[in-house]
Amino acid sequence: MTQNLQHEYLKAMGVQRWVARDKVEEIAGDSLQEQASDGTRPVAQDWLALEAQVSSCKKCQLHESRTQTVFGTGNRDADWLIIGEAPGADEDRQGEPFVGRAGKLLTEMLFAAGLQRADVYIANILKCRPPANRDPSPDEVACCHAYLQQQIALIQPQLILAVGRIAAHNLLQTDCQLGQLRGKVHHYGDTNIPVIVTHHPAYLLRSPLEKRKVWSDLQFAKVVNKQQLAVRD
Repeated sequence: MTQNLQHEYLKAMGVQRWVARDKVEEIAGDSLQEQASDGTRPVAQDWLALEAQVSSCKKCQLHESRTQTVFGTGNRDADWLIIGEAPGADEDRQGEPFVGRAGKLLTEMLFAAGLQRADVYIANILKCRPPANRDPSPDEVACCHAYLQQQIALIQPQLILAVGRIAAHNLLQTDCQLGQLRGKVHHYGDTNIPVIVTHHPAYLLRSPLEKRKVWSDLQFAKVVNKQQLAVRD
């Protein structure tokens, strides 16, 4: 039995193929960019390879101070991809994005818009916490960029919700003020994936009266998503 045929049998039986750690980079570099011949999304082992690559990453100095990497969480077939700035102290301890007070508010925001947290996928621009929750440096963002790109390629979301200035600026490659970016449909890179910009939940904790703006942004995002789904169907 050839190796490829063996892998196909294992896949048909639902058995996850073991991937050696020293093969992770090779797989992440080649397989993550490929899709199945029937047009479906990439297989689960690509996620495992990418997550292993992130967990062992030492591209920048943030690996020296992190407790653990914060890869991302949620529905990997989600229509909505939520992208924030970087892990905070709670996220660094638990290894999951948006789990502190801001995370609880994000969950409430999604619920108010008719979405469960399990319906979406949540990630950050950075996979490691910057010390003292400072803004990410350009070099740190550059080191993490390929990981986020690959997550977007794997999820193939119908919509990206950028929460906060840092996420919006890095996704859209702009330095425009957040107020100028809200209420408009942007697109990620050279893809057709719409990007909607809104305030970060941490900002809302400091300025609760601004919640009405986020409500408006979420309603706008739902309209855009509905349009995307109509085009897809």
